[in-house]
Amino acid sequence: MWSKDMESSRRKFFLNAGKGFGSLAFASMISRAAEQARAKNVIFLFMHGGVSQVDTFDPKPTLTRLSGQPLPGSVGEGLITSRIDFRKALMRGSPWNFQRGGKSGLEISDLFPEIRKHADKLAVVRSCYGDAFDHAPAIYLRASGSQFPGKPSLGAWSVYGLGSENRNLPSFVVMSDGAMKSGSGAYGSGFLPAVYQGTVFRTGKSPVLHLASPDGVSDVSQRETLDLITRMNKKHYASREEDTTLDARISSYELAYRMQSEAPDVVDLSTESDATRKLYGIGEAMTDDFGRKCLLARRLVERGVRFVQLYSGTNLGDDWDDAHNDLLGSHNKMAKKSDLPIAGLLADLEGRGLLSSTLVVWSTEFGRTPLAEGKNGRDHHPYGFSMWMAGAGIQGGRALGATDEFGLRAVEERKSVHDMHATIFRLLGLDHTKVTYRFQGRDQRLTDVHGEGEFTDWLLKSS
Repeated sequence: MWSKDMESSRRKFFLNAGKGFGSLAFASMISRAAEQARAKNVIFLFMHGGVSQVDTFDPKPTLTRLSGQPLPGSVGEGLITSRIDFRKALMRGSPWNFQRGGKSGLEISDLFPEIRKHADKLAVVRSCYGDAFDHAPAIYLRASGSQFPGKPSLGAWSVYGLGSENRNLPSFVVMSDGAMKSGSGAYGSGFLPAVYQGTVFRTGKSPVLHLASPDGVSDVSQRETLDLITRMNKKHYASREEDTTLDARISSYELAYRMQSEAPDVVDLSTESDATRKLYGIGEAMTDDFGRKCLLARRLVERGVRFVQLYSGTNLGDDWDDAHNDLLGSHNKMAKKSDLPIAGLLADLEGRGLLSSTLVVWSTEFGRTPLAEGKNGRDHHPYGFSMWMAGAGIQGGRALGATDEFGLRAVEERKSVHDMHATIFRLLGLDHTKVTYRFQGRDQRLTDVHGEGEFTDWLLKSS
């Protein structure tokens, strides 16, 4: 007689077998794609809070010339934001000058004098756009391709597709300045198995706590304890076969055990030379914290970590979003904190021969209005903003796309978040249309049904 237990066993057999066959086919596809990869690793620099495009990477002389006047005609018609009326607010030119950098002459504002020294490495996309003008939905959108929480992040999809080259360290590491407007969903695994979520390293001088075993606990004893915990956890598999959190917990215990052998060396920045530490601004009040993050990011990708995500700005203060009321104060402060460390990261990666295989991405959730909010502010603005990429064979010193003469809308070579994700995937050797995961009855993917505007060919094309 056919029992429920027999049915459960049969179902598990075919489920696991199916996963196995799928994994074989997926691994074969990934292997072929990886042969064409330009990037082995990604360092994603996310400016949390919204950075003004017209004050950083998108110079607008017309906006500056007409500063203090209303937008002409119906230029702002149809645009909405949270705090200002486009029909009544006045244009605000940038208080910072733009200067040309490198041999290419790429224009970058005085907010980033150190990054400007690396202008020839940067491919700036000036035509990003989205449709979310509140922080959390916009961060989710840039992170996962959806405004709604619960979808896998770019980092999670990347390690799902490629894994890591170092089994003793996490595949996906996240470092933030503190609490974020989106919460942890910005680097979560969504419906992918929980093992693919980002592993958070702390800020400050001790990124990973409790790496050393307690006094009196031998390696053999710790191994036996971990094996016992694993056996006990696995007894719960039958009742939790669709819940991946238990698998993730077991994997995290194993990873923590393995990290004890390698992580202490990775996070020990004292082994770096004084010159390298100075390059990142470590030891200086304004740049020490983000400089440590950037240096640790280099050390992680150097050891095979696939995806490192750094967040500049926190929901608890010291945020790019302070531009609502104090554009000058917020952008001067946040740029000062990140400019030298990012420039140091680019120089260090290049000097160590890592830039050719590491994709560096700088982005934000949206831009800022070219119109004034109050006396010294700019509101949220998703209709046209900037990002840049460097490394991984990218030909820098160029800008793709454009906003209109006021910096209001992306009008040339408009690029959505799906285009960005498809581009990053292709640079990693992944086809965004083929990296899928079965969920809710369909094959889900990072770019959903979008991503036709990926711009890899432009990034790699010699000018």
